[in-house]
Amino acid sequence: MDLTTLITFIVYLLGMLAIGLIMYYRTNNLSDYVLGGRDLGPGVAALSAGASDMSGWLLLGLPGAIYASGMSEAWMGIGLAVGAYLNWQFVAKRLRVYTEVSNNSITIPDYFENRFKDNSHILRVISAIVILLFFTFYTSSGMVAGAKLFEASFGLQYETALWIGAVVVVSYTLLGGFLAVAWTDFIQGILMFLALIVVPIVALDQMGGWNQAVQAVGEINPSHLNMVEGVGIMAIISSLAWGLGYFGQPHIIVRFMALRSAKDVPKAKFIGTAWMILGLYGAIFTGFVGLAFISTQEVPILSEFGIQVVNENGLQMLADPEKIFIAFSQILFHPVVAGILLAAILSAIMSTVDSQLLVSSSAVAEDFYKAIFRKKATGKELVWVGRIATVIIAIVALIIAMNPDSSVLDLVSYAWAGFGAAFGPIIILSLFWKRITRNGALAGIIVGAITVIVWGDFLSGGIFDLYEIVPGFILNMIVTVIVSLIDKPNPDLEADFDETVEKMKE
Repeated sequence: MDLTTLITFIVYLLGMLAIGLIMYYRTNNLSDYVLGGRDLGPGVAALSAGASDMSGWLLLGLPGAIYASGMSEAWMGIGLAVGAYLNWQFVAKRLRVYTEVSNNSITIPDYFENRFKDNSHILRVISAIVILLFFTFYTSSGMVAGAKLFEASFGLQYETALWIGAVVVVSYTLLGGFLAVAWTDFIQGILMFLALIVVPIVALDQMGGWNQAVQAVGEINPSHLNMVEGVGIMAIISSLAWGLGYFGQPHIIVRFMALRSAKDVPKAKFIGTAWMILGLYGAIFTGFVGLAFISTQEVPILSEFGIQVVNENGLQMLADPEKIFIAFSQILFHPVVAGILLAAILSAIMSTVDSQLLVSSSAVAEDFYKAIFRKKATGKELVWVGRIATVIIAIVALIIAMNPDSSVLDLVSYAWAGFGAAFGPIIILSLFWKRITRNGALAGIIVGAITVIVWGDFLSGGIFDLYEIVPGFILNMIVTVIVSLIDKPNPDLEADFDETVEKMKE
C-alpha cells in the first residue's frame, strides 16, 4: 500500500477516536450513553440511522452479490428502500411520541415493558435476550467485513486484521456512547454516500461508458442483465422481504427515539430516504460495473493488496466478489483518494458495529443489571456496566468471526431476519393497535425469534426455500393478535394509547 494512502487512512481513524474522546466528557448518565439525551437533529438522526443500517454490507456484501449473480440481486435493494421509507413514514414519529409517554423509555425492551405495564419484567428480559443473541451475529458480520478490509488493504493476516478493526470500533464506542456513535455515523454516512456515487462513475468513465459495461456483462452471462431471468418467485419474495426487517431493528429505530422532536421527522425522512436510494443504486452499479471492468480491463496485479484474482472460462475474476469496492479503490484513484475510499468502507463497518454494541450493552445495563439485580444503580455505575458489556460482547462476536471464509451477507441476513421477525410486528401493533396485550406481545416475540432459528437452521431449502423473516414475521403477527384477543384488555394501556394519539395531533 502507498504510504500516502496509509497516512490518510490513519488520520481518519484518529479523527473518529477524537470524537469519541470529546463525547466522553458529554456523557454523564445512561440516558446520555444510550440515547444522547434525546437531542439529535434531523440530519444527524437520518444519516446516523442510514449509516448504522447499511454497514459493510452496502460497500462489500451488496456489490459482491451483484458481481457474483447479476441484477437479480437488485430485488433486495428495492425491498430495503421501500422498507426504510415505510419505517420513517409510519413508525418514526409515533414511536418518538409513544416512548416519551411510556415513562420516557430509552431502550426497546424498556419501551415494551412500559408500553405493556409489565411489572414481572419478563417482556424486558426476553427482549434483551433476543437483542444479545442476534446482535452477536450481526456484530460478527461487521468484524468479518473489517477484517476483509484490513487484510486486503494492508496485507495482514485475517486474524490480525480482525483484532485491529475490533479495537478501533470498540474504543470510541466505549468512550463516547450514543453521542460518539451518532456523530461518527453522521460523518461516515456522508463519506459512504460520496464514495458510492463516485466509484461507479469513475469506473464507467475508464471503461468508455455504460454501453460498454452492459456489453461486457452480457458476454460474460446474459442472465446477469435481467432481474427476473432464472429467478423464482420465492427468491424475489425473499429479496423484497428484507424491507420487513426495518420495523424491528433496534439500532435503527433507536434513532427515532433520540430525535429532539417529533416535528423533525418529515425532514429526517426526506434526508434518510434520499441517502438510502442513492446509496443502494451506487452499491448495485459498483458490483455490476466491477464485473465488466475486472474481466475486460488491464489492471495492476491485485495480489499485492491481498485480493486474489482467478481465471474462470478465460476471464479474469475476483476470487472474493465482496472485495470489488476495495479493488476499485486501489486501481482507479490517487493514493489520497484511495485512503479516503478505504476509510469509507471502514465507515460503513464501524457505523453499524458501534450501534450494535451500544444497543447490546444498554440491554445488559438497563434491562438485566438495573431491572433484575440493582434497581437503585447510579447513572455512572450503569454507564460502566454498559462499557464492560461492550467489551465482552465484542469478544464473543470476534470468536464467531474467526472463520476467514465467513460471508458478510450471510451473517447479516440471519440477524436481520431475527430482529425483523421478533420485534417488527410488535412495534407496529404496539403503535397502531389499542387492543394488543402484554401476553400477546410476549408470545409473538418468542414465536418470531424461534421461527427464524428453526427455519434458518433446519428447514431452509426445497419447499422451505424462503427467507426466514417471512414466516417469522407472519407467524408473530398471527400469534400476537390471537393471544391478545383471547387475553383480557388492560384499560391503562388504552389510556396511554389515547394520550399518544392526542399528542400526535398536537
